Amino acid sequence: MLRIANCSGFYGDRLSAAQEMVSGGPIDVLTGDYLAELTMAILWRSRSRDPDAGYATTFFTQMEEVLGTCLDRGIKIISNAGGLNPRGLVNRLEKLAEDLSLAPRIAIVEGDDLMPRLEGLIDEGHKFPHFDRGIPLREAGVTPLTANAYLGGWGITEALRRGADVVICGRITDAALVVGPCAWHFDWRRDDWDALAGAVVAGHILECGPQATGGNFSFFQELGGLDSPSFPLAEVERDGSAVITKHPGSGGRVTVETVTAQLLYEIGSPRYLNPDVTAHFETIRLSEGGEDRVRVSGTKGSAPPPDLKVALNYLGGYRNSMTFGISGLDVEEKAQLLESALWKAVGGRNQFETAEAQLIKSGRPDPQTIDDSMSYLRLTVKDPDPQKAGRGFSRAAVELALANYPGLFLTTPPGDASPYAIYWPTTIPAELVPISVVVDGSASLVTSVAPPGPKAAPLPSMTFASGTHSETERRPLGILAGARSGDKGGTANLGVWVRHAEAYPWLASFLTVDRLRQLLPEAGSLSITRFELPNLVALNFVIEGFLGEGVSSSTRTDPQAKSLGEFIRARMVDIPRDLLTKIDDR
Repeated sequence: MLRIANCSGFYGDRLSAAQEMVSGGPIDVLTGDYLAELTMAILWRSRSRDPDAGYATTFFTQMEEVLGTCLDRGIKIISNAGGLNPRGLVNRLEKLAEDLSLAPRIAIVEGDDLMPRLEGLIDEGHKFPHFDRGIPLREAGVTPLTANAYLGGWGITEALRRGADVVICGRITDAALVVGPCAWHFDWRRDDWDALAGAVVAGHILECGPQATGGNFSFFQELGGLDSPSFPLAEVERDGSAVITKHPGSGGRVTVETVTAQLLYEIGSPRYLNPDVTAHFETIRLSEGGEDRVRVSGTKGSAPPPDLKVALNYLGGYRNSMTFGISGLDVEEKAQLLESALWKAVGGRNQFETAEAQLIKSGRPDPQTIDDSMSYLRLTVKDPDPQKAGRGFSRAAVELALANYPGLFLTTPPGDASPYAIYWPTTIPAELVPISVVVDGSASLVTSVAPPGPKAAPLPSMTFASGTHSETERRPLGILAGARSGDKGGTANLGVWVRHAEAYPWLASFLTVDRLRQLLPEAGSLSITRFELPNLVALNFVIEGFLGEGVSSSTRTDPQAKSLGEFIRARMVDIPRDLLTKIDDR
């Protein structure tokens, strides 16, 4: 068994998590995930100001607390905190170790950064077409800021085989943080598909930290310790099976449902593509293994795709937003008056590349407090010219403070426009991206090409009969079902599961794509794909274009679709009474 703990789910996560996981109980590996599509753009901004920056500084802060203890106890440290500058982070870690009189062997896993090679690759005929739109990168007329291939776990494996105590990576897949040490510890071959798939699943569960122990969980009222839920750990076995758990006495809970929720987070097809293996999520088996212990087993795997995913970001332009509070009566008319005046003041909304208005009607009839009466109007402009979208726009908004609708006030101060990046997802053949592993100044190359192996068979088509049920009641869907949602570029995913297996045939027959369009009118014209996961009593929906061009450029209130699942749970639907009875009896 290999005990792998997580201490970060994103750049900005709880700083104390590393100390908590190292001191809370026995572990063999400490991992941290710091990178997301938006994070790469954030790191580019920091490195553009300081060439020595470009990595997750919070990881360094955590290492100040635990590096010595990890070396004393033989705990391996593996992280993608290197971001756009792994060598810069390693330089700081080596200085830290020297100051602490420590001598760790620190490895660098790199090769993901395609920016130095990008123009040459394009000249050689690699078009880097956009996943969704199919447009070749050069035809789009944009200049990338970042371009990183998603590496698998075998570079980490090589670093550990060469004696590394700490492994610093750039853009690897989140699951590689688990795949790499498992392949090293158990001496897996590159075609041990089922074992690798099990490690990918364990990595997917761990990658978002406390989301596996009750964080962001639909039925949070049933769990305890959510003021500070623990970060999770996985006890991985030789065949890739794992027990997901947490340290004794720590906050939160680990249950089949908390694990199910995380499994549904930010996925598409049940055939989960990874550089090392295609993991078949429809084969996962979950079972309770004791208090705060969920066994994950049975996962099948097949050969990965021949291409690696590549995340590019380019400068989309500059944006600015101003938000107005609207209280009381005549909300729509007040919003119209404000819009008319502001657009006139700035020379017309057509002056901007994009000009959007969002009226958030949250006021209640017969309000009992001022806040009960409040709605909000947010106006957002985007333009390649930072001056056009800058203080001229925000100043014009402020100048309306005494000259427009009754009760006008602003919740945002005037400010300059800020740059935003646009995400460009694409692929590159794996043979073009060798992995470089540097230990003690000596580099070795590891191929990104997987050996030949069986390809995944097509997913079977499924039909579900809802069965015979009693009369229905009009209730929120969330009485019966939990949900988890998230983003992948401009695409949103929505995972919905039911609380007992008897309800799954009803859910599968009821919550069709057409029904989802009715419940989510904002997605009415968008492409929606539904996937069935009866092993998890769940459905997963992929909604293309729901977030525009991605989180950094989206003008939605929630640009990462985190709240989408809870919105769907709040929708009123007709639920069979006998299914509700089973919930009431829980």
